[in-house]
Amino acid sequence: MSNARTARLTRRGLLAAGGALGLGAVLTACGDDGAKDGGADTKGSAKTGPWSFKDDRGTTVKLDEAPRNIVAFTGVAAALYDYGIEVKGVFGPTTTKDGKADVQAGDMDVSKVTVLGNVWDQFNVEKYAALAPDVLISTMFDDAGTLWYVPEASKDKIAKLAPSVGISVFDRQLTGPLTRMWELAESLGADMTAAKVTEAKKRFEAASERLRKAAKAKPEIKVLVGSASPELFYVSGSNLSIDLEYFKALGVNFVEPTEAAKKATGGWFESLSWENVDKHKADVIMMDDRSSAIQPADITEATWKQLPAVKAGQVIARSTEPILSYDKCVAPVEALAEAIEKAKKVS
Repeated sequence: MSNARTARLTRRGLLAAGGALGLGAVLTACGDDGAKDGGADTKGSAKTGPWSFKDDRGTTVKLDEAPRNIVAFTGVAAALYDYGIEVKGVFGPTTTKDGKADVQAGDMDVSKVTVLGNVWDQFNVEKYAALAPDVLISTMFDDAGTLWYVPEASKDKIAKLAPSVGISVFDRQLTGPLTRMWELAESLGADMTAAKVTEAKKRFEAASERLRKAAKAKPEIKVLVGSASPELFYVSGSNLSIDLEYFKALGVNFVEPTEAAKKATGGWFESLSWENVDKHKADVIMMDDRSSAIQPADITEATWKQLPAVKAGQVIARSTEPILSYDKCVAPVEALAEAIEKAKKVS
């Protein structure tokens, strides 16, 4: 077990730190508890009889029947959607300022779910209660069992309304949470033998093998993982994050923050001023694709534009919070494999 697992951060501390998860901008975006109503019926599970599921906290939730009124963190809902399970309500980044689906919503029709909160600390408890939830499902970014995007101030009220399930996305490789989401979807009645599902898993495995071969063929290519905010540029470490731990296991050569910097942030990242964005040498840069981070095309800092990888056009998007279905995890793996295959040594 990684020593970093013992360096706990609270959810708020993790967000305040920003960088590795690219969520610093969320803190300044927090609004009131207003939420958007969806108008469509929720698809129910085909399962009959008692239902139980043991989550990554070691908690077993037992119900008389499989839950139909499911409320989930947006990214979890998007993963379940890919397996044919639709939720009734969501919380977390769901819509952008122009009303379109956030990247974390995947293929969901966001007009057909009740959005209980779209930003950090926003969760409309009254609307949650009105949904008569059977279960709440979220991910966890620490080893303390903290449910992601469930506000600290209202977590006790929320917990009284329905049992919860937590899927850990902390300090483990991507394949672990993918397996757990598969098991959860199956328990909820998803058809895991459907061609769409099995073929997506095969495509993910093929993409992973492609990345392994690319990394082995070009071990000299250094990959830096970044996230941009107006004030700072964050360099993520390859530990703790499920995607980076997996890519590292496949042989990808990551640029690592300094040990002192990682220690200061619980192992997650290093914060750099834009003047010092060239501190680390890299051939490929992966940038946080979430709406809470500034996207590469919108970065105006001259120091950024002068980075060798940027000048060479060797910048790709990173799904910092991967949607945990095999279908959605194919593209990020393929993109990194292609980037390494095509990369020129510029560092």
